[in-house]
Amino acid sequence: MSEKPLPAPKRDPRYRRPTEQSEARLLEIRREAERAGRVSAPGARIPGAPFPVASPEHGYYGVPLLKQPQWTWEIPIYFFVGGAAGSAAVVGTVANWTGADARLARDARYVAAAGAALSSALLISDLGRHERFLNMLRVFKPQSPISVGSWTLAVFGAASGAAALAQLVSDMLGIRSVRVLGNVAEVFSCAFGLPFSNYTGVLIGATVIPVWNHNVGTLPLHFGMSGLNSCVSILELMGHENKALNVIGLGASALETWEGYHLEFTRDPRVNEPLKRGVSGWITRVGGVLSGPVPLLLRTAAVFAGNRRGQQLRRWAAISSVTGSMLTRWGWFRAGFASAKDWRLPLELKQQPRQMSEMQSREEFPRVKASGE
Repeated sequence: MSEKPLPAPKRDPRYRRPTEQSEARLLEIRREAERAGRVSAPGARIPGAPFPVASPEHGYYGVPLLKQPQWTWEIPIYFFVGGAAGSAAVVGTVANWTGADARLARDARYVAAAGAALSSALLISDLGRHERFLNMLRVFKPQSPISVGSWTLAVFGAASGAAALAQLVSDMLGIRSVRVLGNVAEVFSCAFGLPFSNYTGVLIGATVIPVWNHNVGTLPLHFGMSGLNSCVSILELMGHENKALNVIGLGASALETWEGYHLEFTRDPRVNEPLKRGVSGWITRVGGVLSGPVPLLLRTAAVFAGNRRGQQLRRWAAISSVTGSMLTRWGWFRAGFASAKDWRLPLELKQQPRQMSEMQSREEFPRVKASGE
């Protein structure tokens, strides 16, 4: 029984017969390579070449390019607690060294130490075993946000814990040397608490998840202001009626409102779709309103209200800020999962500059005249 002949392979539609202009362009590229040792022109994939190229239609070897994050529910809480703890260390240090409010400085130390301890517990819980956190400290990689963050948490936790312990011993026994040691530890707590309050924005922005990477320029400031807002609010809910806290809360809420405006109206709507649609969109938007415009209006009204009415307004602003900050972290967390499902998006964004470059090259090729050499 005769076998059926195999069908002839289809001709690649991208194949073009060489022309006088293309040959002249090839000669020009060769001369550039000989002269400069490199070629500045965009490359091309030869039809039928064995090199795999990811495409929006087929992914990479037929496998989707992105995978959803492996983080669990502990991570958004870690983002919230770490932001508040790092900001509390800064607020407490300023209050202590300026002598503005000793009770505020004391409570801020306790908030920073408690937040550092809880952050470590949440991170270790997400990792599964405490040995994994210790393994992250074996080396220090400045180019790795997660390595820098692990070391920052370790130093910040030790310094804030030492400052809080010194505060407790000093209050109970009144030993001056212990108070001095507490002040020294507090300086280190402040120095490492400041980056710890916003490094999580760098951490998620450094990934390839489109919605996170697209906003990497403002995520650290966004998370930092959210942490500062929640820190101020926690201290106010602990009974502090300091006017300076209200001013800090005003500034943080104003910047949160500014960031919310840009997320809604000035960023790429396709990339930021998880921040506007679905469950993650609702969580992010509600959290943004509660941590931005609502406390901003309440705190502004508290400035012009009487003492009793102003205290009530600041209290409601604090409740709104803490709730909004937690929802904001959770919304960004969920948005990353939703964005990873659209694995074609980064490939399409990558193809856009390449297509523009190819179009420009086609326009330039006819202008190249063949030399007689």
